[in-house]
Amino acid sequence: MKEIKKVCIVGAGAIGSLFVGHLGSIIDTCVLTRRENHAQDLNDKGLKVSGKSDLHANVTASTNPADLGDVDLVIIATKTNAVEASAKCLQGHFPNASILMVQNGLGCEEVVRRYGDWPIISGVTFMSGVRHSDTHVEYELDTATWMGPWEGGGPDFEFVQQAEALINKSGLIAEAYEDLRPHLWSKLIFNSAVNAISAVTNLPHVPAYAKQDNIEDLGNLVYDMMMEGIRIAEAQGIKLSGNPWEMNVKAVSQGTSGGEEYAHITSMLNDVRSKSFTEVDWITGSIVRAAKKVGVPAPYHETLYRLVKGVELSWSQKEPDH
Repeated sequence: MKEIKKVCIVGAGAIGSLFVGHLGSIIDTCVLTRRENHAQDLNDKGLKVSGKSDLHANVTASTNPADLGDVDLVIIATKTNAVEASAKCLQGHFPNASILMVQNGLGCEEVVRRYGDWPIISGVTFMSGVRHSDTHVEYELDTATWMGPWEGGGPDFEFVQQAEALINKSGLIAEAYEDLRPHLWSKLIFNSAVNAISAVTNLPHVPAYAKQDNIEDLGNLVYDMMMEGIRIAEAQGIKLSGNPWEMNVKAVSQGTSGGEEYAHITSMLNDVRSKSFTEVDWITGSIVRAAKKVGVPAPYHETLYRLVKGVELSWSQKEPDH
C-alpha cells in the first residue's frame, strides 16, 4: 500500500487552515490557494494555530498546482460552491494522489470525478475554527472528521485508515468507516435544519433551537424538520449513526470558552449576512431531491430550501424609485 508522505490542502479558509497547521507540523504539506498574496504570506510566515492547539507550521503554497510537485493525499477543504473551480484547477495534476472531500452536503464527489479519475474519500467534518488572517487560525471546536471510501470509486479502506491515523497524529480527530452514509446523513440532517433556519431567521445557533416548551418555540420547527430528514434516510435503507436532534441539543447546551451562552454563526448565516450564495443546494436541496427519489413527503425541507433561495434572489432585486 502506498504510504502518505506528502499532503496538499486545497483551500485555506478556516477548515483548510486547521488541516494546514496541524498536518504541516508533522508531514510535508503544501497548499493550493486562490490568491497570490495568500500563497506568498504562507510561504513567508507559515501558519499559526491557536485555541485548542498551539503550534506553527512551515508550508509551501502556490496558486498553481504545477509548482507543488507530486503528492499522495489531496484534501479539498473549500466550500461546496468552490469545488468545481478547484477540481478544474487540479485537472491533469497529482496523478498518484487520492482526494479527501470534507464538504457539507451531498454530491461534490461527482463534480470532482468529471475532472479526473483520482480515488475519492468521502468525508464530513464537525470541527470548526475562526480564521483571523491568512496565516493565523483559531481551533475552536475539536470534534471529529468522518471519512470513508466513496461508493463511486474510492481507495482501499486501508488507505483511508492511513489518512485517519495521519490526521489523528497531527492533533486533529478523525474516524474512518467502511460505509460513511450513516454518519454522513446524521450530519447532513443536522446541518440542513440548523443552517437553513439560521439563514432565514438571521439567528445564530443558540439554545432557542432546542426549546419546545411553548407552541411558538423555534425548537419545534427544528425537531420536526430533523424527524422528517430521518424518515427520508430510513426510506433509503440508511440507519443513522447518531440522532440529529440529540446532536442539536448537545451543541446548544455547551458554553463558549469565555463562559457565555453558546451562539454559533452557521456557515449559511454567515453567507447570508455577507450576501454570498449559500450551500443550500448541496445541503437542504440534496435532502429534497433524495425525498423525491424515494417518494417521501418533505414539506419542511422544501419550504426552508425555497425560502433560502428566495433570500438569495432578493439580493438581485432593485429598490423601487420613489
